[in-house]
Amino acid sequence: MGGKDGDGRSSGISDEELAAFLERAAAGTGEAPREPSARARMVTERLRDQQDPPGWRTGPTGQGIRGGRGRAKRRIKVTLAVVFIAGLALVAVRPELVIDRVTGKSAAREGAKAPLPAETARPTAAPDAVPPDQPTLAEPFRGSPALRWADGAAGIEVPEATAVGGLTKEQVADGLAKAKQFLVAANLEPATLRGERPAAALAILDPQQSEVFQRVERSLTHPNAEDDPTQLFTRFDPAEVKPVGGVVKVRGSMRVEPGEPGEVRVATDYTFVHPMTKGDTSVQRTIVRRQITFSVLDPARWKATGDRLQLSEYHVESSNVECEATRGYLHPQFPQDAPTGPAPTGPASDPYDRSQDIKGGACGTVTRS
Repeated sequence: MGGKDGDGRSSGISDEELAAFLERAAAGTGEAPREPSARARMVTERLRDQQDPPGWRTGPTGQGIRGGRGRAKRRIKVTLAVVFIAGLALVAVRPELVIDRVTGKSAAREGAKAPLPAETARPTAAPDAVPPDQPTLAEPFRGSPALRWADGAAGIEVPEATAVGGLTKEQVADGLAKAKQFLVAANLEPATLRGERPAAALAILDPQQSEVFQRVERSLTHPNAEDDPTQLFTRFDPAEVKPVGGVVKVRGSMRVEPGEPGEVRVATDYTFVHPMTKGDTSVQRTIVRRQITFSVLDPARWKATGDRLQLSEYHVESSNVECEATRGYLHPQFPQDAPTGPAPTGPASDPYDRSQDIKGGACGTVTRS
């Protein structure tokens, strides 16, 4: 079907034919008219419009721009509102997040979580202060220097053995290993902590040291103020308290010292931090420091069992507990409870300070828990 050109007269060729002609003319392969007709101009404009859609060259209309920006602004406002409401809800639940940012406690807490290297010698001062946060069931070591201490038996590192005092390197190494085994069995073994018989620890002590061995046995079967098993073993009454989380923090060191001929002494100094609860949301940390010196004896020179340790001396310091153990247990004192047992009369001390020997004496108060 034909169409009409710009002055209304009918044309004898179709649009496609005219377009092909124009392309040939542009390429120099056809005879182009000297002046394009109105129809040619119309077809050319139509082809240009098909190649360049409306708005491609000029951009969207002003109305389109305003509408797009308006929708974008509304989306941004809604997003900001949601973020703001979520932020308010978080602050309501955990206000310490904002407070810590303002006061700088957040950075202090992050630094307090970095694990400490192993203790190779006695420290010269107490640990640095940390944010004094209260322990919780989820974070029982929060606000304590022990947060950076090793977990359990990993905190009892054995030094490298050498031949000392006439004992071979192998004999010294065995004595060091058994000293660690005793400390683990006496202070970390769950059965021992529940007040059960510390059989694994007793199996390391030499029965030929008869007087000491008998006294230890007596303290376990008939505990009293004089024969107290907590002098060597960490024990709690399971009807009274239970451990929180199953992790005990440990820090300390051991060293080898020459003794009498045919004797090597293994001097140990460790602090154990036990988080305990009464079954509710309250948590108290019982801190037990023990200084125990074991003797490794050559059975060729001493009356001794070759694969056992003898006790040379032992001292203990327990914090956040009643001043006197009863029934052979340590009794944690919780802040919300009324004081029980004898009132402390000794000086205040930092239970995390390992720079001095255990002094003993009267029960005192602690400067931090």
